[in-house]
Amino acid sequence: MTKARVLVTDRVSEDGIEMLRTEADVDVRFGISPAELLEIIPNYEALVVRSETKVTADILAAGRNLVVVGRAGVGVDNIDVDAATRHGVIVVNAPAAITVATAEHTVGLMIALARHIPAGDASLKAGRWDRSKLVGVELRGKTLGIIGLGRIGSQVARVARAMEMNVIGFDPGIGPERFANLGVGVATLEEVLRQSDFITLHAILPPGSRHLLDDAQFAMLKPGARLINVARGSLINETALLNALNSGAVGGAALDVYAQEPVPADSELTHHPKVVATPHLGASAAEAQERVGVDVAEQILGIFRGEPAMYAVNLPSVGAEAFKVIAPYLEAATDAASLAMQLSSGGQFQSVEIEYLGELSNFDITPLRASIIKGLLEPISEEHVTLVNAALIAEQRGMKIVEKMGSYEGGIYKDLIRVHLLTSSGKTTVSATVGHDGPHIAEINDFWVDISPGQGHMLICENLDAPGMIGKIGTFLGEKGINISFMRVGREEDKDRALMVLGLDSDVDEDVLAEILRIPNIFSAVTARL
Repeated sequence: MTKARVLVTDRVSEDGIEMLRTEADVDVRFGISPAELLEIIPNYEALVVRSETKVTADILAAGRNLVVVGRAGVGVDNIDVDAATRHGVIVVNAPAAITVATAEHTVGLMIALARHIPAGDASLKAGRWDRSKLVGVELRGKTLGIIGLGRIGSQVARVARAMEMNVIGFDPGIGPERFANLGVGVATLEEVLRQSDFITLHAILPPGSRHLLDDAQFAMLKPGARLINVARGSLINETALLNALNSGAVGGAALDVYAQEPVPADSELTHHPKVVATPHLGASAAEAQERVGVDVAEQILGIFRGEPAMYAVNLPSVGAEAFKVIAPYLEAATDAASLAMQLSSGGQFQSVEIEYLGELSNFDITPLRASIIKGLLEPISEEHVTLVNAALIAEQRGMKIVEKMGSYEGGIYKDLIRVHLLTSSGKTTVSATVGHDGPHIAEINDFWVDISPGQGHMLICENLDAPGMIGKIGTFLGEKGINISFMRVGREEDKDRALMVLGLDSDVDEDVLAEILRIPNIFSAVTARL
């Protein structure tokens, strides 16, 4: 049997390369130019890169024998994943490899912050003995609030529990059993902010938000609370954090990521005496860098053996007959689940029931389930969910999923996917279908609407079904300089209620949303984005 040929164009661990060589012919070409890569890529079945090589649509089109592209790291920004999917090329990465390194860096920063370790080191090297000025606090018995309980947040929780800290967490995409298994108390975002002595961020930016932590959130903090961010700089309004540090609302911050990287040399934030700062070192451990190469090598060899890849970024193909029917509904399924999660008001996940109605119920709906899990997690997590890992991710997060099949006779749609999401905030239902122009949201909480593809920012209001309500909202938004691109209205005459879905050219911030909620006979108002 002829061995597969693998091309490695960026520096990865030698152990990873040696693993590939056990079952494949490997060529190592560090620093290859884009033109050279375009010329030779047709000769290879696999390509291994880090961040230097750009795997463009042209490269993927030329790689007529490519089966898999492996990214020895987490991000895949340098790979055109959509083009890879179109050409049937699986893209894999190594997100788990950096878990321990990033979690350990988080805990290290927390200890450094609590015990003034950087300040102590600097003062001693400057010839001072500032022992009396650098009295710290113990971590044992303190409350650690974790925002985001994915792989890294969960590992931080385990270490903190071993240090006898009280750990609470906020992650709306985690089931209650997962919290119990981790020994983490379930909390809302506000409860984490108000109750925690230390807060660590391991989340993504919620849709429609400029920052997760801004002036309003810093005002909620327990006096003297300390903040750690090893996730992403965009989570924090750095100006608001600087103000909170100066006022004493925040007792200290340990930062590894920033809004601008590299950080300007004159950054007031990184030079602040209450800040411990490192230059994005979360994953910079020798073992982690070694592990990413090995993880990618294992997946590539597994794919050549016909095994599923644990961390496939894109969706592998399914049977031709099923795919013909199901493929148009993949995006609709994701949209329905994403919208349901955004409308659930940040409630804690409890369960989801999915109905596949119509012709869809006659086929293997595994890809649709994967798309729905992806939609549920997209607003709150950056995990890549695909056909091969959806079941595993749902299991890891303790997501209770119930599926039902049925006919859809007498309805106005041929097929329908209905997502019933149950959270601590209540039940949210969103249904989606496919029209001639792509996916449509057909139903929101028993109100029939018709939201066509690519609608962007939306404002969704439930209101009294009475004359003048549409005018009130339109006038209000006009006064705020917010343009309405479309409007859909669903009505339930027996309940005297209606649902307005307004497409907007720009997002609505929290202050404007609060004003909308004060308009008489507006019962709820939520922003979302598709």
